[in-house]
Parts: sequence; C-alpha cells; structure tokens
Amino acid sequence: MNKNKLLITVLIIAIIGVFVAYKMYNKPHINVGSSKSDITLTANKIINDFSTDESKANITYLDKIIQVSGTVSKTEIVKEKGIISLETNDDFGNVLCHLSTEATQKINTLKKGQTISVKGICTGYLMDVILVKCELIN
Repeated sequence: MNKNKLLITVLIIAIIGVFVAYKMYNKPHINVGSSKSDITLTANKIINDFSTDESKANITYLDKIIQVSGTVSKTEIVKEKGIISLETNDDFGNVLCHLSTEATQKINTLKKGQTISVKGICTGYLMDVILVKCELIN
C-alpha cells in the first residue's frame, strides 16, 4: 500500500515538473521596443549602483526593462549583432548594450560622443553592466 502511494506521489511530481518545464520553454519573448520601461536612469547611475552594492542592484535591475541614457564610447558588430558601449565615470566599467536585429541596422548612424537612450533587459554585472535585446530610443 505504501509503495502505491509513493509511486502516485512521484508520478504527480513528475507530471507537474514536465508541465512547468514545458511552460518555461515555450514562454513568449518580450518585445522590448513596445514594452514600457520599468526603470529610467543614466549610465553613471546604474554602474555606480552595481559597483557600490551588487546584491541590492541585482534585486533592483536584474531581468527588468531598463532605459539608460549615456554617451556612446564605442560601437561594434560581433556575429552580426551590434554592441554599443556607453561610457561612465567608472574607470573600469561601462554599460554594454547588445542590440536587437532591428536596432543593429541603425548602428551606423551613431557616432562616438553622441548622447543616446537605449532600452533593454538588464542581465547583470561583469565589470560592465550588460543589457540585452536593446532598442534605440532616439
């Protein structure tokens, strides 16, 4: 009798696990361009928050749609995807914005020293703050 209860319990847990995995795998992608920003700030503010208290900054910014304004220090295309580096007052870190396919097509219109706003999803901090699926705002 106990073996049957255990078997049923394991089977129910397995079915729930498969259902959750299926839902997460098929989760729709966020369209950053048409989504409202959760937070709007400057490149200096976000890099300062991460370098001061990374744990607190992770709670505030991680996996949220962030609109960041700053000065372009570098643009490049890596594996057909554009990357914009926004300069900060931090000697070691910048804000790296990995552009969407659509935004990559506009990267040639940007110039070093130009002030821009970019909206993307914050994925964390590794000397630089990383934003992905970025769209150019202006």
